[in-house]
Amino acid sequence: MLTLINTNTMTPPIAPVGLEYLAQATIQAGTDVDILDLCLEEDRSTALADYFSRHSPDLIGLSLRNVDDCFWPSCRWFVPDVIDLIESLRSLTAAPIVVGGVGFSIFGAAIYDLLPVEYGIRGDGETALPALVQAMRRERDLCSVPGLIYRSAQGIQANAPAWPTDICLHSRRDLVDNRTYFKRAGQIGFETKRGCPRQCLYCPDPVAKGTLARLRSPQEVVQEIQALVDQGIHVLHTCDAEFNLPYDHALAVCHEIVRQGLAQTIQWYAYLSVVPFDAALASAMKRAGCVGIDFTTDAACATMLETYAQPYTKADIARAVTLCQAHGLIVMTDLLLGGPGETPETLAETIGFMKQIGPDGVGAGLGLRIYPGTPMVDHLRHQGPMGTNPNIKRKYEGPIDLRRPTFYVSDALGPEPARLIKDMIQGDPRFFEPMDESSVSRDHNYNDNETLLNAIDQGEQGAFWHILLKARV
Repeated sequence: MLTLINTNTMTPPIAPVGLEYLAQATIQAGTDVDILDLCLEEDRSTALADYFSRHSPDLIGLSLRNVDDCFWPSCRWFVPDVIDLIESLRSLTAAPIVVGGVGFSIFGAAIYDLLPVEYGIRGDGETALPALVQAMRRERDLCSVPGLIYRSAQGIQANAPAWPTDICLHSRRDLVDNRTYFKRAGQIGFETKRGCPRQCLYCPDPVAKGTLARLRSPQEVVQEIQALVDQGIHVLHTCDAEFNLPYDHALAVCHEIVRQGLAQTIQWYAYLSVVPFDAALASAMKRAGCVGIDFTTDAACATMLETYAQPYTKADIARAVTLCQAHGLIVMTDLLLGGPGETPETLAETIGFMKQIGPDGVGAGLGLRIYPGTPMVDHLRHQGPMGTNPNIKRKYEGPIDLRRPTFYVSDALGPEPARLIKDMIQGDPRFFEPMDESSVSRDHNYNDNETLLNAIDQGEQGAFWHILLKARV
C-alpha cells in the first residue's frame, strides 16, 4: 500500500489537486493508495500517530507544493517543517519515503540533498510513482524510473524528468475532501495542461514542468469539472500557468464547457498571458462561465518588459484590459516590480499606466524570487559574484543558497522600495501594495491573510484577489 501525505498547510487551504491526480494514476496502475491530508487536521502530530497505529504502508509519498511563500520580505521557508515531518514519520514507520510535487521539481537534487528520504521525483509523478512502486516490488534497477532521484554508492543519482507528451489524468476528484476545501477556500482548482514554451526571465515553470505545452483533452477537462459540480462545487480556478498558451486549446476548453451544458452552473477564474488574447477568446470565456482573469503583466514599461522577456507591449496590456471590461470579466493585472534595471522612473511609468487603463485590481508585488535553472541566474552570473550583488536580498546568513528564499530588488529604488511604490500608488484602492516591515500592508500575499480568511468564513467565494477586492468595498 502507498500512503500519500499532503504537507502543504498554508491557509486558506488549497486543495491538493496534484496529489489527487497522482493517487488516481497510481490506483489505475494497480496499487492501493491512501491519502493522509495534514492540511485538514487540527492536531497534526496526533493525526500522524493515529494513522500509523492503524496503517503499515510499503511506501510513503510526500507532496511539496511550495518550498516557500515566494514573497519578500516575509521569506517563509517551508523546508524545515518538511524535515520535522520526516523525522516524525521515522519515529512512526520504517516505510521508505519519496518526495515530489511542483515545489520539489523546481529544485530536484538540490532540495533532495537536504531531506533525509530515500527517493525524490522530479516531473510528472503520474508516470514516475507507479514505475517506482513496480521497481521496488520486482527489485528492478532504479535507473529505469523516470524522474527518480536517489542515493547510490556513487552519490546522488538523478534520472531524466518524467514529462510525457500525453496527459490523461481521468480524475474523478473524489479522493480528497474537496467539499471541505471549497468551504474553507471558496474555490477549487483544475488543470488543463502542463509545461510552458516561454522563457521568461524569472519563471521556474519550464524547470518544473517542461518547456512544451502538454495538453489534456477538453473532453477530459470538462468531465473533471462535472465531477466537481456533482459534489456541489461550482467556483473553480485554473491551475495552468497561462490558460491561453496555446490559444486554440483555451478556446476548445471553453467550447466544450458550453457544449456540455456547464456554463450556467459554474463560475471560474484563470491566469492568462497578455498575448494571445482577443475578442473571440474573451467572448468564449465569458460564455463558458468565466468570471475573472488575472494577467501576468509584470510591467508597463518597454525596457522592463524586454528585461523580463515578455512578448507584449503596453498597447497589448491596455487592449487586454479593455476587452475584459467590454465582455464583463473582472480583470486583475499582476506586476513584478524591482527587477533588473528597475528605477523610480520605470516604476512611475508602470504604475501611472495601470492607473490610466483602470483594471479592477493591480498586484504590485515587489522583488523577484530567484530560482535555479532560470534565465535570471544566468543574468546575475554575468554581473559577477551573487554574494556581493547589492540587488540580492535575503534573510539568512552565509553563502547564497537559492533553495532558500532569495530575491532580487533593484538597488536603484533606494533603501525603502516598498515605501517608494506606495507613495506612487497614492492610496489607489485598486492596488495591492507591496509588503514592508514597518507598516500594515494591503499586499495580496494570501498566506495567513486575516482579511481573506474572514471574508471566506462569511461566505465569499472566488479567486483570492477578487475576494480581497470585494472586501474593500
